[in-house]
Amino acid sequence: MPGGRLSPDDRRLIAAGLARGLGYAEIARRLSRPTSTVSREVTRNGGPGRYRAELAQAATAVRSRRRTPRPKPVEKPSGVDEYGRDPVLLTEVSDRFALLFAQFGMPRMAAAVLARLYAADSGSLTAAELAAQLRVSPATVSAAVGRLEERALIRRDRDPGTRRDRYVIDESAWYRATLAGAQVNERLAAQARHGADALGVATPAGLRLLGMGDYLERVGLDMVRSAERWRPRLDQ
Repeated sequence: MPGGRLSPDDRRLIAAGLARGLGYAEIARRLSRPTSTVSREVTRNGGPGRYRAELAQAATAVRSRRRTPRPKPVEKPSGVDEYGRDPVLLTEVSDRFALLFAQFGMPRMAAAVLARLYAADSGSLTAAELAAQLRVSPATVSAAVGRLEERALIRRDRDPGTRRDRYVIDESAWYRATLAGAQVNERLAAQARHGADALGVATPAGLRLLGMGDYLERVGLDMVRSAERWRPRLDQ
């Protein structure tokens, strides 16, 4: 149906059409879809040179999920919490995570904010709560959450009946990060195959690049399959 959602078969046909060098209009005609549907689909999933049907289908499944906001208990700044835990323990746990996030390349303050959100039982905190816990200015928190939102690691909700923003852990963030890693693998694999062709597949360098491309492509597909196998757990 022209107005319906694209199916896995539709996406495979789009990928096949792009591989053959067909334009958006021709692909849309073969699918009996508007050209804008095809162009948006390809653009939001890497563009003509990077579009992969499996990755596009997986990413669409994540985008289509909608969660019902749950009541968010306010984090207590001091004193033992309802589970009998000392705030010092929560600080130590979040600090260890923040250090690891930073070592993996995340900006230091963004890492600290993300770690605090993971350590919060509600999975959410306001900007004021983050500023108080991290002992930094609201402007510093704003810059950090902006980086995390750009990476789709957190989302911004509005507390009911207020103008106060609340930052919430995105439960599917690591799933999407796995898909992003698979896309990087695919791009590296494609470049390795191109390099092998350019240098000659019978040469030592060409064989090395060919092996690299084959490995990265297979690992990338394994990443996608594994992520898809575990994705239903995100809905529990």
